[in-house]
Amino acid sequence: MFKRAHLLRWLMPLLVLAGVSAAAAQSTAPSGGGKTETAIFAAGCFWCVEEAYEKVPGVISAVSGYTGGKIANPSYEQVTTGRTGHYEAVKIAYDPGKVSYQQLVDWFWRNVDPYDADGQFCDKGPHYRGAIFYQGDAQRKVAEDSKKAVASQLKQPIVTEILPAMPFYDAEDYHQDYYKKNSNRYQFYKYGCRRVQRLEQVWGKAMPPPNT
Repeated sequence: MFKRAHLLRWLMPLLVLAGVSAAAAQSTAPSGGGKTETAIFAAGCFWCVEEAYEKVPGVISAVSGYTGGKIANPSYEQVTTGRTGHYEAVKIAYDPGKVSYQQLVDWFWRNVDPYDADGQFCDKGPHYRGAIFYQGDAQRKVAEDSKKAVASQLKQPIVTEILPAMPFYDAEDYHQDYYKKNSNRYQFYKYGCRRVQRLEQVWGKAMPPPNT
């Protein structure tokens, strides 16, 4: 199996050099313009979640990071021990006039294995668990209602968590937009980890992102 931790072990020096300056513009939403809201999702490897959401029209930015844990400003090395309580997650800034939170949640389900309580795909450990981190009662209701609908649709218990948002810490620069900066290695990891294959097994044929 092509676990991401194994891939990173020999790629780390290259990642640091390639990623030092590439993600600065991705860590904040553009200034000006219309209203911007945020959503936070965890669905295993944040490289893959970032890719999935940056394809959605109306999404302004998708930033990989860590949330839900016990310490401030954790490093990747700390989080991957599985002892900090953090999830690998993605914080999404979006224009609600172009895409709704409901649509983003619906897209989340198509990008997560809702049966896996031990991680996601080939990556196992508490930091790879799936979760929706809601901000306020409106997001909480959408998330909880959607989980009930998915459980009814799939007719099996869903282990994906619905949790209140906690402080979100941006991941290191070399993680941001990894799927763009290291396309070949990323695709090798993604397919080797059987993410695409498992999602099709759970959800059927892949669907296009919302509004496309």
